[in-house]
Amino acid sequence: MPCHLCFTNLDYPAGSKTGPITGQPPQLSSEATAELLGAQKEDPLGQHAGGQDGGDEEGGKKIKSEKELEKERKKAEKDRKFAEKQAKAALKGPTTAAPSKTQEKKAKLGAAKDEPLPEYREETPAGEKKILKPLDDQYHKAYNPKVVESGWYAWWEKQGFMEPEFAPDGKVKKEGYFSIPIPPPNVTGALHMGHAITNALQDTMIRWNRMLGKTTLWIPGCDHAGIATQNVIENMLWRRQKKTRHDVGREELVRLCWTWKDEYHTKINNVLRRMGSSVDFSREVFTLSPELSAAVNESFVRLHSEGLIYRANRLVSWDCQLNTALSNLEVVNKELEGRTLLDVPGYEKKIEFGILTHFKYEIEESDESIEIATTRPETMLGDSGIAVHPADERYKHLIGKNARHPFIDRLMPIVADDYVDPEDADKPAGRPAHDANDFALGQRHSFAFINILNDNGTMNHNTGDFNGMKRFDARYKVIAKLKEKGLYVKWEHNAMKVPISDRSKDVIEPVIKPQWWMRMQGLADAATNAVKDGEITIRPESAQKSYLRWMENVHDWCLSRQLWWGHQIPAYFVEIDGKPGDNSDGERWIVAHDEAAAKEIAKVKFPGKRITLTRDPDVLDTWFSSGLWPFSTLGWPKDTPDMERLFPQSMLETGWDILFFWVSRMIMLSLHLTKKVPFREVYCHSLVRDSEGRKMSKSLGNVIDPLGMKLHMICYLEFSSHFLQDVIEGIQLQALHEKLLVGNLDPKELTTATRFQKTSFPDGIPECGADALRFSLVSYTTGGGDLNFDVKVIHGYRRFCNKIYQATKYVLGRIDSDFVPEPTSSRTGKESLAERWILHKLTIAAKEINQALTDREFSQSTSVAYQYWYTHLCDAFIENSKSLLDNGSAEEQRSTKNTLYTALEGGLTMIHPFMPFLTEELWQRLPRRPKDSNPTIVKAAYPTYDRSQDDSASEEAYELLLAVSKGIRSLMAEYAIKDNGFVYVQLYDSKAHTTCTSELPSIRSLSGKGVSHISILGAHDHKPTGCVVFAVSSSAAVFLLVKGRVDIEAEISKAQKKLERASENVRKQRGILDDEGFRSKVADELQEVERRKLRDAEAECREFEESIQQFERLKLE
Repeated sequence: MPCHLCFTNLDYPAGSKTGPITGQPPQLSSEATAELLGAQKEDPLGQHAGGQDGGDEEGGKKIKSEKELEKERKKAEKDRKFAEKQAKAALKGPTTAAPSKTQEKKAKLGAAKDEPLPEYREETPAGEKKILKPLDDQYHKAYNPKVVESGWYAWWEKQGFMEPEFAPDGKVKKEGYFSIPIPPPNVTGALHMGHAITNALQDTMIRWNRMLGKTTLWIPGCDHAGIATQNVIENMLWRRQKKTRHDVGREELVRLCWTWKDEYHTKINNVLRRMGSSVDFSREVFTLSPELSAAVNESFVRLHSEGLIYRANRLVSWDCQLNTALSNLEVVNKELEGRTLLDVPGYEKKIEFGILTHFKYEIEESDESIEIATTRPETMLGDSGIAVHPADERYKHLIGKNARHPFIDRLMPIVADDYVDPEDADKPAGRPAHDANDFALGQRHSFAFINILNDNGTMNHNTGDFNGMKRFDARYKVIAKLKEKGLYVKWEHNAMKVPISDRSKDVIEPVIKPQWWMRMQGLADAATNAVKDGEITIRPESAQKSYLRWMENVHDWCLSRQLWWGHQIPAYFVEIDGKPGDNSDGERWIVAHDEAAAKEIAKVKFPGKRITLTRDPDVLDTWFSSGLWPFSTLGWPKDTPDMERLFPQSMLETGWDILFFWVSRMIMLSLHLTKKVPFREVYCHSLVRDSEGRKMSKSLGNVIDPLGMKLHMICYLEFSSHFLQDVIEGIQLQALHEKLLVGNLDPKELTTATRFQKTSFPDGIPECGADALRFSLVSYTTGGGDLNFDVKVIHGYRRFCNKIYQATKYVLGRIDSDFVPEPTSSRTGKESLAERWILHKLTIAAKEINQALTDREFSQSTSVAYQYWYTHLCDAFIENSKSLLDNGSAEEQRSTKNTLYTALEGGLTMIHPFMPFLTEELWQRLPRRPKDSNPTIVKAAYPTYDRSQDDSASEEAYELLLAVSKGIRSLMAEYAIKDNGFVYVQLYDSKAHTTCTSELPSIRSLSGKGVSHISILGAHDHKPTGCVVFAVSSSAAVFLLVKGRVDIEAEISKAQKKLERASENVRKQRGILDDEGFRSKVADELQEVERRKLRDAEAECREFEESIQQFERLKLE
């Protein structure tokens, strides 16, 4: 029976100590991205090799010296002679010399490398603990995300590791709880990069808090996305069958939506699993499920009974393409400076906007006329009155008279109103049914409210000869007719805002419709106070300011949507004695949980009447059900254990772009319905943009699929097919192009999207894996502006994954098969300087990363982890451990192995929240500490700060060794000395001399294989001759013997330039220290830092001066 079956005990508490209570890493520098991409270029596999930290520390591109140019000339001459020799040999005929063994080995390795491996197939049965293959297996020699990331999630899920863990009494654990409501993705496709960053951040927080021992809950679920989903289905119907929703009927359309939902809901969940999101699928929800639908009905009924929801005939933002009203928040105002041609759905040619058209109305029974100006000439067909300013002398005599409509048999009264600007020669016409400003004007003066539009954007029966014409065709026809009648005056450029539907991209029309509305001001006041009083914190601060600013100017919320997919409004119109009645009259409507309850209420309200009930066919705005999400997912309106124990939720993580759509409404509804805030904290991440800074958009072809890094075609807030899978698994350019043809992309947008793909991904997108993707997205998150997505950075982090993989392989290869770690990570007192240093770095990293995650400094947290792994563990301690293990005593070897284990275990648990798959794969291969039976890293303890490991003295001493070895490598690289390097290290104080003398083997180990000899010199020893110098600090310098191996004149010139730069540094430092303000205002400890910089700069100058003198003497020898 497989041994993994012994780990099925689910009572093992998360956050249990499995090893060191150790540390957390330092953070990436500001040059992290450049460093990462540089490492990617120089070290393609991400493997560590000794002595690779070479190069001139001056960095940058250098002008080549005469010596370098001469060297290149000699190499070219040598190559030419070799080519000639080869040509002569070819003339004599082929040689039959057998290849050397080295050549044979290289040939075999090259052939093996060129031969692709068969596709990897996971052998572990789904849900069982993964069968780990040996690390020398062909698929495990190097990091392969497909191999590493397979098999684990199904086991985690089956074992219940991601479900909340409560104390024995059923309450949350003593460490507390942490719960997050997942922003429910729309069931209109697969997940895109915006969802990927949300899930990466949320899972980081959930896994971190779980490892801290808390009760954690992250409930998955999807939103039915009323407009988006129905739009997709209707477009598919039309493209495939040339049918509208009215052709198939409501029941069939809803059935098609459910079929779509079932398919894509499954895809979304599979992507969450592929991303490693540790959600509790046993609590999965859907906004149209019976449970959440009950919560929606209860909320609507309750809010209506309290007078917060009401029925009214008001101006709404109408989307003619979708045939529904929209919230103002779903409308984007496109700013124009003047005449502009815009694409409008349903029109082959672009339509003209940004123009003010002037024309005249004739006055009844008079030869006079009055000039009108409008940006929407077609709406003049609905004009029912004209307003002028009462103090305008030009029009005072016309007040009380009528103007005659030129196309409709209609007289329009001329009235006086202060609303009109007297300084503006252009007077507004009164079209109250189609203009937000004229709506109030029409109410004041009892103008007729004349609707001129059908729901589909064609002109209706109120427009006379224009009946049936498309609205923008009517625009041009109206202008032509005005010209025929001599009433047209002129047109002029006009700066304006054109309202565009965020969903369909159609131009919005203001139309009067009877709808259900919610009063918002009182709810907004309470939600504002919750943030101002600190009950809810919104991060970053800029997002909180935006939230408060918006809440000061809220408007009533139009809840009705003229759709079929969604929560049908639980309202019933009462027809009395067979008479239709006015459906805008709220008194004729009954709001109840079901029709039976509505009938009982109607009988009481209309006693003795013959009544017929008709349910409102409209559905609720999707954001209404989404606004209940934090508590409806926990079982509200029922008093469930989850509501009692885990509400309010701890945190909401989302994009700032839905701060008003969603976040504000959740706060308002929760405060009113539950009397509690929905969560304690809101963190708004940046929006993902492409490498050119553009928002993900289907029309640009830059919506990136995280599972395959592919670009796909769906609006930013919607989904693209197989989105995340493309990013993780990689995709070829041709496949990218083919994906543009899937779904509902407008054919006009294909050219733009294809061109973007060719430019941005000429070779397709490389396989990166879920862990690299997650780590990169979290590292991008600074809490600032939008982030520009770059695939190269993610691929760089894939190599970082390999660095971790190879480091673990090294440790496992150096410890014995029967190795048993110490019971704890505490020091034994036998550790070497290198060991004390790495344990210090580990605990400091733990301190920093926990603080960064607490402060939601996500980029900082990944930077800490990266520096610990890359700089400290791999490049320093692992390299140094080789000499400790190869040359140390048995006791020293045992201590080194224990420290390697502790440093590795701490590093894996530290980075687990960011990279769950890789860390589980490697952690499972480690031997366990005595009495540690923890089955998974998912429930292991997170590293925390251990004061006993904090050793600043060891840090100072060991980093002197690192600086010295860095100087040696730099000189070896700068002077191209590959072997037989003679090095001298001169120390200028006794402490540094003692450290370097006692740790000479470590310096050798860290300096690279090309160094054959290292001598330690004291402060009073003569400086070695024939050497170049690297000034480490004021207490140390490194000398490399180059006599006979370099061009002396070139070296003198080089040293003089370095001396000039060093002298300039001295002058700058002296300027800082001599400044009176600096001395009086800056703390003593900071002044000491600057004094130390001056001492180091002065020492550097001295070393270069002496180096120049030495080279001058060499010239004479």
